[in-house]
Amino acid sequence: MASMCVKDLPPALDSSSVPPALFDGTTRLYTSYSCPYAQRVWITRNYKGLQDKIKLVGINLKDRPSWYKEKVYPENKVPALEHNGKVIGESLDLIKYVDSNFQGPSLFPDDSAKREFGEELLSYVDTFTGAVRSSFKSDPVKETGTQFDYLEHALKRFDDGPFFLGQLSLVDIAYLTFVERFQIFLSEIWKYDITAGRPLLEAWIEEFNKSDAYKQTKIDPKELVESYKTRYLVQK
Repeated sequence: MASMCVKDLPPALDSSSVPPALFDGTTRLYTSYSCPYAQRVWITRNYKGLQDKIKLVGINLKDRPSWYKEKVYPENKVPALEHNGKVIGESLDLIKYVDSNFQGPSLFPDDSAKREFGEELLSYVDTFTGAVRSSFKSDPVKETGTQFDYLEHALKRFDDGPFFLGQLSLVDIAYLTFVERFQIFLSEIWKYDITAGRPLLEAWIEEFNKSDAYKQTKIDPKELVESYKTRYLVQK
């Protein structure tokens, strides 16, 4: 089955768009199709098999509808989830919320050792992403090795599957959307292969690339490169 691409998705709503029928009992994920934070929740939704339970509502972040801040989410960010008459945000909180409050396969293990290591990895993810992004203004080939080595080392902890906790979990999803972008950008601009010498990281990425639940959420590489070039490389 062909994976979904952006042109198949509901169009992103902008300042000229009328709001959906808010708080009518429909569960909605307010998202941006290019945002790595929102993509985390989108992937979680897909792996849980909730495509018919959680409706995607795209928001144009460059031309946001005023009603989104006024009536939906005062923080005016994505992702946000409208569920049971309330709206909650923050991607790491949301992936845990979706996993705990909806049917579908559990995405966090019961094993205490795995849960402890999983929480450790989740607490490190912002450090990882911040370090890699800050390197874009200097020399990422020299400066990011320790970060990707951290992932390679973490993938050695459990040997009952190709993921951080052996089997697929929220930890993988938390890192995946940024690794996707970093791999594209570092390869295109610096010809740096983040998987070179890191076979477990390479296998981890390959495993995700087999999954429609993930593939249908992937960003267009050209769009990503141009966006990151503007954000990190163009002098303002």
